[in-house]
Amino acid sequence: MWNRERDTVFTRKNSILSFALLTILGAALPVAASEQSTPIVIRNVTIFDSVQGTMLPDRTIVIVDGSIQAVVSSHQRIKTPRRARAIDGRGKYVIPGLIDSHSHLVFVYNFGHTTSYDVLPLFLANGVTSVRDVGDDVMAEKILARYSDDHPELCPRIFLASQLIEGDPPFHQYIGWNAVMTDPAKVPAYVDDMAAWGVTTLKIYARTGRAVGRKVIEEGHRHGMVVTGHLGAYTPLEAAEDGIDSIEHISAGSIYGYLAARTTPRSIDTASAITTGPELDLTSPVVQELVGALVKNKVMVDPTLVVFRNMLLLPDLPGVAENPENSYVPASLRTFWPTYATSFKPETLEQRKKEFRSYQDLTGLLFRSGVKLLAGTDEPEPSVVPGFSLHEELELLVESGLTPSAALQTATINPARILKKDKEMGSIEQGKRADLVILNASPLADIRNSRRIYRVIRAGTISDPDVLLKMVRERITSQHP
Repeated sequence: MWNRERDTVFTRKNSILSFALLTILGAALPVAASEQSTPIVIRNVTIFDSVQGTMLPDRTIVIVDGSIQAVVSSHQRIKTPRRARAIDGRGKYVIPGLIDSHSHLVFVYNFGHTTSYDVLPLFLANGVTSVRDVGDDVMAEKILARYSDDHPELCPRIFLASQLIEGDPPFHQYIGWNAVMTDPAKVPAYVDDMAAWGVTTLKIYARTGRAVGRKVIEEGHRHGMVVTGHLGAYTPLEAAEDGIDSIEHISAGSIYGYLAARTTPRSIDTASAITTGPELDLTSPVVQELVGALVKNKVMVDPTLVVFRNMLLLPDLPGVAENPENSYVPASLRTFWPTYATSFKPETLEQRKKEFRSYQDLTGLLFRSGVKLLAGTDEPEPSVVPGFSLHEELELLVESGLTPSAALQTATINPARILKKDKEMGSIEQGKRADLVILNASPLADIRNSRRIYRVIRAGTISDPDVLLKMVRERITSQHP
């Protein structure tokens, strides 16, 4: 097992946090019998083929025991289960359950003195049936995932990640669960430990060096795990050449920052925490080299545009700080959020807007070049409200040049592939998990229609978004008056 001699403080914090979560969740609702045992038949509905990126009209979907038993033309006669719940799909659209590819279910919540247990139903209410955690306290994640599995009517499916695998000193020294590692020889035991916990994603962080990073990729792949990175010392180009599966963030602290530092004279205005100087030249050889390496090595990129829009513009745009959806998270977390914005100066607003437009331009270039993208949010960072924020991310991706169809793929089939679960989820096909979202309007006509949710189905269990939202409101009001 991995030796945590350096982390005695972390161990105590880990035990306290996990015990607290176990107490909260153990006192929660009992395991639900749910409606999973009731078959479902959706008739005369238009479905989104996430593999081809097209809509298929007049389809019938049959769901039995949490899986899709059949998807056929509504004109085709088919034997349906007795006592099945029937849903009239005329005028409605079904898309695969959405997947948030960049979530933290422990980190940041702890700064707000709360837990994600309070808000898990927000994901489902917004059609997010699965989330990929990308770096957290593993024991706490595991407890949340177990609770989620027991309550498909309330929670999304949770895919676990490792702690942040970091150099010494770590970038976020205040996080109690960094996995600080400078010796590649210690990586195999650590990855073995993460595999034993059921972790699916290993997260390389900013100050990890190439030797350790390469070993993490090698050992992760030996276990069939996904390796992603928020990279710095280990550059995106090096990681792509070494076989990393995905890279997190398009921002100055990741891909954009790597490119800008190598193409134009730039600096960081420490008073405003933004880059200054000429705009990034997207036609430069350095940009083309990295894009080519990402395409060649089939590295996916998770831009997380919504979190950087919020961080860069939080103090200046009332629509961000005063978004009514913010009211669905505990007041203690909302109180913590503005601490991110204290370093911004009002006179830098135009520069910050320009920087964010550069992020979107780079995202568009990646898409046009053939890099597969993922839709992630980095919830619960400032005003990045669980569930709601994934729809904002889809809208920002479309603004960046993706078609609505391609944007939907970033939240359905692409993340299923990065998780190596595309045989089980990510598209509406026979034999796959019945994770579906029924919409009242076509998201291909307008990506904002992804918000117009009629019902959500996770593992064959039907949930009403309005009921879930009301539940969250009552929960946070009673627990955080």
